[in-house]
Amino acid sequence: MKTKKAKLIIGLLTFCITAAFGKPKENPLTLWYNQPASEWLEALPLGNGSLGGMVFGGVEREHIQFNEESLVTGTTSTVGYYQPFGDIYIEMSSGKAEDYKRSLQLREGVQTVQWRREGVNFKREYFVSYPDKVMVLHFTADKKAEISFSVKLSDAHGAAISFNGNRIIASGKLSENQMDYESQLMVVNSGGSVTLADSSLKVQNANEVTVFLVAGTSFLNDFNKKFKGDHPHQRLSNQLTEASQKSYAELRKRHINDYQELFGRVELNLGKPSALPTSERLKAHKSGATDTDLEALLFQYGRYLLISCSRPGSLPANLQGLWNYEYKPAWYSQYTTNINVEMNYWPAEVTALSECHLPLFDWLENMAAVQKSSEDPKLKTSKGWTCYSTNNIMGGPSTWGIHRPGSAWLSQHFWEHYAFTGDRQFLKERAYPMLKDVSGYWEDHLVVSKEGKLITPDGWSPEHGPGNIEGDRTPYPGVSYDQQIVYDLFSNCIEASGDLGADKEYREKLQSMRNSLLGPQIGRWGQLQEWMDDVDDPNDHHRHNSHLFAVHPGRQISPLTTPEFAKAALVSLNARGDVSTGWSTAWKINLYARLHHGDRAYDLIRQLFRQCILQNMFDSHPPFQIDGNFGYTAGVAEMLLQSHIRQGDHYMLHLLPALPNAWATGEVKGLRARGGFVVDMKWENGKLTSCAVKSLLGNNLKVIYNGKEYSIPTVKGKIYKPEFL
Repeated sequence: MKTKKAKLIIGLLTFCITAAFGKPKENPLTLWYNQPASEWLEALPLGNGSLGGMVFGGVEREHIQFNEESLVTGTTSTVGYYQPFGDIYIEMSSGKAEDYKRSLQLREGVQTVQWRREGVNFKREYFVSYPDKVMVLHFTADKKAEISFSVKLSDAHGAAISFNGNRIIASGKLSENQMDYESQLMVVNSGGSVTLADSSLKVQNANEVTVFLVAGTSFLNDFNKKFKGDHPHQRLSNQLTEASQKSYAELRKRHINDYQELFGRVELNLGKPSALPTSERLKAHKSGATDTDLEALLFQYGRYLLISCSRPGSLPANLQGLWNYEYKPAWYSQYTTNINVEMNYWPAEVTALSECHLPLFDWLENMAAVQKSSEDPKLKTSKGWTCYSTNNIMGGPSTWGIHRPGSAWLSQHFWEHYAFTGDRQFLKERAYPMLKDVSGYWEDHLVVSKEGKLITPDGWSPEHGPGNIEGDRTPYPGVSYDQQIVYDLFSNCIEASGDLGADKEYREKLQSMRNSLLGPQIGRWGQLQEWMDDVDDPNDHHRHNSHLFAVHPGRQISPLTTPEFAKAALVSLNARGDVSTGWSTAWKINLYARLHHGDRAYDLIRQLFRQCILQNMFDSHPPFQIDGNFGYTAGVAEMLLQSHIRQGDHYMLHLLPALPNAWATGEVKGLRARGGFVVDMKWENGKLTSCAVKSLLGNNLKVIYNGKEYSIPTVKGKIYKPEFL
């Protein structure tokens, strides 16, 4: 009787609370769905930088397709394709599943699948651990001896499958490049039994089960060793043994502590969370509903994805990050250098994921060595190096077309890492040598025009020619894209030299060359010219915004320093139109933000959601390309905070430079700015109500807000709260 009365009271309380406050809200940083994925682009991603998985979340048949970053068919002379590695299939007994839910908790980097069947609550948790280098799948139920299933490891390339107790091993060799590869799966049970049956491991009547997966190849990320290492078997066996000796609770804690140290640095609040499944929220948003919290969720999802596919010691994020199920994915799913790989790393520094930037530098230094050693006449240089448009993990090219400014654009990331972190050792040992090396190429390659300006003689504007001729690779002199990238390269090299107090004569030489470069030009219809001659077509809606590099990610054009050129850039950007591919739309968000047009940037956010964001919140070109996710995250940060302008020894911090009306009230914590600053802001009705700026390096600072400028001599480690508020 007491039990019934207690239940009645609890029920009444629950009803009253729900009536007063509505249904309990989902964690605002959770993607969740009330049905399993029916296809790959509905599955949810996991990763630790090098090992990744796509989880479908089925009940009777779970499917996890997995990848390892280095499994490619290419070499140093052929680009090849990034490859799927294998699949895990888990078969469970049938029966009606109730209260099904699958979710990805961005705060923890953990996926959950849960349901109830015949009065028993089942739960699975999945994550990929960076500290323990293993994928972990954990199965529980709220009643003992209820966990029974069979698990099968499938190899995508027909490798031999063997069994060793509670392990399944798939070991093979790619025929294209003789790369050794292997995956290993282990089942550890509490209660019940594990037996071998029909090429699967069969679990019966267990209380709790943990499944581990490791995968790797013989690839070694070292040009000097020809990218060839040992067979991965022993390394993988050791990883699996060490991980399986830890309790699940310890593995989970180690993973979450490691992951949260990165992810937890930035918070963004743009509105109230929703209790609806993510799929329903997306559908409503695409139809015109307002869901600013979903826009904040996509921002944080980009950070989650970067942590998941780019960690120290791994390869950089490729065209699909880490996740791929196709043998011949679009554009090889490798590294395209005329924006895509660069865009992947736009959010790294500003959203406090500086460590995730490091794999790009390792890869670039190796690639530079590959290009310099190439016998390809198109890559032969007396100084520096250049590259093709697409390259693989070993720097091997797709020879579709030479991309001379590629190395210059890529080297910008070395400068950006220093600009945000102030790491002088990195500047001296890695950034400045790279910038100087690539500058040397352009010293030799630039020519003098009949007007006496330095121009690139054989440039292009990705990926078309005058008259919007798709794929036109005809060499044109003085193309704005080339000119702007070289200007940016020289500027970064000059500032790096100055900060180091090194190479004064060379610095002065570059300054003279930069001053002689053909600069931006305004054309006959008020546009920023894409070509040296005034031949731009106002009806050109090409996806690339190449001639606007000087606005973003460059810093040559800004409403603060060059208002006339900024106005012309806006004319060109508007003429390009809003409808485009995913990554192009993301670039436009960044461009409008840099031009201080917040509402136009927001128009493009709506367009991105409407056309390019898929069920699992991946971005689509189409097809799926992850650069749009990363570009979006960077664009949101640019709308809230900008720091790319530097005046002498003062860093310029622009607060809420492109805040749209849709985000009239909000809060952000932890954004990073060049010069070593951490910024927290809160605003209401479009106006700042609080702001705190922490100086990590003690650099001089100028804050710009609401059209006014304030000078601040900061002290290292101190927090500044602007008096003007």
